Amino acid sequence: MKQLFALENVCITSTIITTVVLLCFSFLHSSASIVESRKNYDPKPMVKKYEEWLKHYGRRYNDKEEWEMRFGIYQSNVQYVEYVNSQNLSYKLKDNQFADTTNEEFKSIYLGYKTGNHPHDGQNFTFEKVNLPATVDWRKQGAVTPVKDQGSCGSCWAFSAVAAVEGINKIKTGRLVSLSEQELVDCDYNSNNEGCNGGFMEKAFEFIKTNGGITTELDYPYAGKNDKCNRAKEKDHAVTITSYGTVPKSDDLALQAAVAKQPVSVAIDASGFDFQLYSQGVFSGFCSKNLNHGVAIVGYGEESGEKYWLVKNSWGTKWGEAGYIKMKRGTKNKEGLCGINLEASYPVKSS
Repeated sequence: MKQLFALENVCITSTIITTVVLLCFSFLHSSASIVESRKNYDPKPMVKKYEEWLKHYGRRYNDKEEWEMRFGIYQSNVQYVEYVNSQNLSYKLKDNQFADTTNEEFKSIYLGYKTGNHPHDGQNFTFEKVNLPATVDWRKQGAVTPVKDQGSCGSCWAFSAVAAVEGINKIKTGRLVSLSEQELVDCDYNSNNEGCNGGFMEKAFEFIKTNGGITTELDYPYAGKNDKCNRAKEKDHAVTITSYGTVPKSDDLALQAAVAKQPVSVAIDASGFDFQLYSQGVFSGFCSKNLNHGVAIVGYGEESGEKYWLVKNSWGTKWGEAGYIKMKRGTKNKEGLCGINLEASYPVKSS
């Protein structure tokens, strides 16, 4: 019995030793492969790609240290883009203007929808939910101005609200007028809306209604920073609205019915890597329902069997599909992709 026990110990010890030897061999082989890979790595193609990217986006840095730091971020983002694109998803990423920016930097600079317990208190106007068109694109009806760029100011809420007002004004009057986001940034400054520090669309509609209207972009051009309100220009009411309404929460069909009638302001979670580097296709990437960015839905449709919302963003035409993103519509989650069904609102204009 003792001999058998000793034999078992010998076998166990032998197995452990063999396993350790194999693990050590595997580790050494792996390390050698990594070292060999690093030896054979040629950085020139990536450097060339980066220099072409810098030229394309007109990016310049203060010194060599910043160049190298941004190159490291760019290289990491490019590798992520290549990985995601290899998955054959319904959308693609690219090394866009945010490719030298970390996700933390991106979130701190380019969003701006204020979260919190603010009132969602617009009137609930009823839109007919039956016989809705299969596709809607308000651009084709001339109700959407060219894509704008909020820059490094967290004024997405102003761009979202203005896009919706521009749309309803065209529908009601036949005139497409580009309106002033800067007026909202400077003049609609209160405990809810704080210019480049964020805001939300319903209070922007409330301001336009109470103020008696909003002036044009030409009259009060965008500066991309907080400034003192120009009271004279604030009184130039180029476009007016009667009121504003809200779409019932978590109601995909109600949102579709609203968009069938006019462009609609919505809040979404735009903080993810995939959203940051989005290029084309129907976006279905990971995101939460933590709302942090204001955009405008200007249509909906279907592409390659995927239903989508056509969303106008405010990051310029070099992001996404010439400044737009197609976001998956009709998800199993009632809140909608990235919370798009949670806080939708729209201006009302009687004539």
